[in-house]
Amino acid sequence: MSDDLNMTDTKSFKVGLIGADIQLSKSPALHMREGAAHGLDYSYELVDVVARKLPESALPDLLNELESRGFAGTNITHPFKQAVLPHLHELSDDARMLGAVNTVVFKDGRRIGHNTDWYGFYESFMRGLPDAKRDRALLVGAGGAGVAVAHAALKLGITHLDICDRDFSRAEHLAAELNARFGEGHAFAVKDPADSLPFADGLIHATPMGMPAHPGMPVKADLLEQRHWVADIVYMPLVTELLATAAQKGCRTLPGGGMTVFQAVGAFRLFCGREPDAERMTAHFTEICTKEGVA
Repeated sequence: MSDDLNMTDTKSFKVGLIGADIQLSKSPALHMREGAAHGLDYSYELVDVVARKLPESALPDLLNELESRGFAGTNITHPFKQAVLPHLHELSDDARMLGAVNTVVFKDGRRIGHNTDWYGFYESFMRGLPDAKRDRALLVGAGGAGVAVAHAALKLGITHLDICDRDFSRAEHLAAELNARFGEGHAFAVKDPADSLPFADGLIHATPMGMPAHPGMPVKADLLEQRHWVADIVYMPLVTELLATAAQKGCRTLPGGGMTVFQAVGAFRLFCGREPDAERMTAHFTEICTKEGVA
């Protein structure tokens, strides 16, 4: 972290989240509780295009709005993690490498895009499935979240990553990018989960499926076996249909809550220049979910 961030005297921060169907997001509570622990006047606003009845093309106007209202920055979620790129002045190394942004910092009239998603998934996996077999895995979803999770998967030591997306060309593109970054023979596009899961150690799900507005499962239940581990990035609900089905079959599972917490840790740091307490934020997330009956 830069010295100017460490030395900031600002006590008031307004930040937000731009996305679709995000009214159940836990990010406001996570950020504001941590801000209060640092003695900050810290507000976090949901900017939901569904709730506002706006088209996805409203993204540039929403960025302008938040910037003009003096926001320190905003998180970005589905479906804007890649669409936001043309509207930024600068990208961090991670965001440029991944081609996806989940955090935008407004500073000195400039918009700087960052990606804390990959770090969030990496930390969550290391804590939740530290000894999981990682020879081969299937990733479902090659969109904005998928590109970050794929990067984390290879950083975790998964040596063979199959990628499946309803847009096969997008899976091919992501596989090519990963092989250029990590070396040939690490990532492969597949057209059907059935082409991978019988040979894979685990499944990573990185699409909105399983959320209230996108019910269902990304793979057929009969493809899941007890030997598989299953990681989901969806956290609303915390136990998705995919994770519930996997647990019934005896699979080890990783809910999306951990990724949510650790991407928030990274975003909080970027927004206000303070070092968040990851354990405190994790405990708060668990508390929220327990109160809401989703833990």
